[in-house]
Parts: sequence; structure tokens; C-alpha cells
Amino acid sequence: MNHSLIKKAIAMRKQAHAPYSKYFVGAAVETESGQIIGGCNIESSSYSLTCCAERVALFSSLAQDEFPIKALAVSTENGGSPCGACRQVIWDLCGEIPIYICDKNGLTKETTSSALLPGAFDQNFLK
Repeated sequence: MNHSLIKKAIAMRKQAHAPYSKYFVGAAVETESGQIIGGCNIESSSYSLTCCAERVALFSSLAQDEFPIKALAVSTENGGSPCGACRQVIWDLCGEIPIYICDKNGLTKETTSSALLPGAFDQNFLK
């Protein structure tokens, strides 16, 4: 477990733009090169345009040419898990990785991407 990764996810909650839900989420990914890249949820008044912290961190990592991903941490006030859309994107971009679920104080649960999305749909079904 990478304590710096968890600390970054917790710290990223302060960057969240959540004027509607007031549910501030931070995330961070650790890349194979050792970089830790953060993300936060960004809400829109058109709710479907909102982007979750996990996807912001993953997309930022891709945009910075920092791939592949080794691990992901997500932090909420109460230790909430990634939503279904994030679970799919995590699987598509990362495959099997450890995922650390945190509340505002630290780690509450360690899991994996396959445990969060059993029987995942992926590129193997598109052949």
C-alpha cells in the first residue's frame, strides 16, 4: 500500500467542484514510473456532464503520458466506492489493479478492480 497515494486522494477532495451534491471526492493514481496524479469530482448543473474524481485522475494520467497505472485510491467523506461508470473505465484502462477506498481520515478498505466489477465487459467481447 502506498501511503503517498492515499494522502494525495484525501488531499484532492479540497479541489473538488461539487456545488450541487456537496459530496467532495478525491482520487489519485500511481503510475508504473512512480508518479502520483490526482483528480477530483467536477460537477455541472447539467448533471450528466459531471465527471467523477476517478476518471479525472485516470484521464489526467493518460493526458500526461503517464501510463500504465499501478494502483488507484479514492477518498470521500464516508468511504464511498467508485460508481459503475468508473468501475468500467478503471477496468478498461487498467485491468487488474489494487484500489484503496478511503474516508476523510485514511484507508477503510482495500479491494481490486475485478472485485469491484466481476464479469467485466471488455475488449474480448468486441472481437
